[in-house]
Amino acid sequence: MVRGTSRRVIVVESPDTNLFEQAIFIVRNDALSKDGVTAQQLVDEACRVARSYTRSHSTRRPLLRCGSPVFWSAAGALGIALVWLLTALV
Repeated sequence: MVRGTSRRVIVVESPDTNLFEQAIFIVRNDALSKDGVTAQQLVDEACRVARSYTRSHSTRRPLLRCGSPVFWSAAGALGIALVWLLTALV
């Protein structure tokens, strides 16, 4: 939705292009007039937030989700066979 006002934005290129290409931050109108915040500080904060997002939403899979279903089926069958063997011997 476009209103008739112009906005200041910061566009940050993604360090990890698997998740997104760019992050676009819309800067508040009074951001630069508050507490002596500089334009470089705004850019640094935007980059920090983008890096933090990519770290917390990494594409690494948890350990239990690794491997194929055939592998986990075979591992389960082996585990059940070992339990059955141990109970039969005792």
